[in-house]
Amino acid sequence: MDEQKLRVQDMPHEERPRERIAKYGPSGLSNTELLAIILRTGTAKENVINLCSRIFSNYSIKNLSQANITKLTEIHGVGIAKASQISAIFELARRLEKHSDEPLPRIRSPDDVYKLLYPQLRCQKKEHLTTLHLDTKNQVLREEVVSIGSLNANIVHPREVFKSALLESAASVILTHNHPSGDPTPSREDINVTRKLVDGGKILGIDVLDHVIIGEGKFVSLKDEGYIS
Repeated sequence: MDEQKLRVQDMPHEERPRERIAKYGPSGLSNTELLAIILRTGTAKENVINLCSRIFSNYSIKNLSQANITKLTEIHGVGIAKASQISAIFELARRLEKHSDEPLPRIRSPDDVYKLLYPQLRCQKKEHLTTLHLDTKNQVLREEVVSIGSLNANIVHPREVFKSALLESAASVILTHNHPSGDPTPSREDINVTRKLVDGGKILGIDVLDHVIIGEGKFVSLKDEGYIS
């Protein structure tokens, strides 16, 4: 029988990925075997082991982790379901890297927002619109980059900003973005986007507590400036 068409269940018991992970643990398996366990099935012409081997012959594990759904579906034999599985497992790995048993950071003031996000935004060459999802105690449930590039009220849609917040049952959000110029003074478009999102949040039942613009070593709170009531 063609090796590519040989089903995993037809392989010798001791060579099957699931049996090997039970015997040796995940550290004892190759990248190909681990991915085969995640994807479970191959195609009509290729078993899952050969499919995963081919994937890793074209992608390093780092490049595979960074590929989006569209890029993954360009791999022959990888449809939307398998691409979603690959994307999901790497996202879980990224979230594990960020996980901490320490108490969630709590936002008490715009200064707390600045201290939390300034280290990662100070070197960005483009504007990053980021949302902080908060619980009822103003603890940060999640930090999410919503868009990259200059803010535009016609492009930034409340649906994209609040989608994750709704899924996580966030009580409120704080908007923030950086000004690569270093000057955090809000532009007219910054103010328009803020007002649009505040109104959208009211309709959805999620309060926009503030919009903090971060510059080089300083910040501006649009709530303190009177643009958010």
